[in-house]
Amino acid sequence: MSKQLLPGYIIRRGSTLDRSLLLKFMQRTYQDLFPNEDFSHLEQTVKQYFSSDTPLWWVDFSSQEDGGDNGENSPSSPSSPIACLWVGNAIDQVHGNRHAHIFILYVVPEHRRRGIGRALMRYVENWAIQRGDRQIGLQVFQSNKPALNLYNHLGYQTQSLWMVKFLSAEK
Repeated sequence: MSKQLLPGYIIRRGSTLDRSLLLKFMQRTYQDLFPNEDFSHLEQTVKQYFSSDTPLWWVDFSSQEDGGDNGENSPSSPSSPIACLWVGNAIDQVHGNRHAHIFILYVVPEHRRRGIGRALMRYVENWAIQRGDRQIGLQVFQSNKPALNLYNHLGYQTQSLWMVKFLSAEK
């Protein structure tokens, strides 16, 4: 079942059959930020965490002028989504409550700065409220300034810092 997310954009629920497309979107997300890296290992992330318990939504571009589906290469075709939102479950380590955790939110570059990311965040917030969640968590890279700006503008706050120390095998 799909419905309008914004004028010209339709949101629809994905399924576990979308595994390869989800992987493609995940790889695009990370390649945007780290263009010289190999992200083939993300296949294991999808294999481990993607299930019917971790909802996935796609956003399709729906041109008002085309009058409907004009075939596989049409912008409104479900086979060519322009955005993706994948959500998992986490446990608040302070209070012990289950809450939504955003694994990925990605909008293809040609459709950015049109309010799609903001609309997806509101969509997932409403979804989480309906299922009884009291918070949403996500991880964002410090170098991803557009995403940081969006999340800050929507009221998200840093609750913890993820710290990393790279280890050397040499002694």
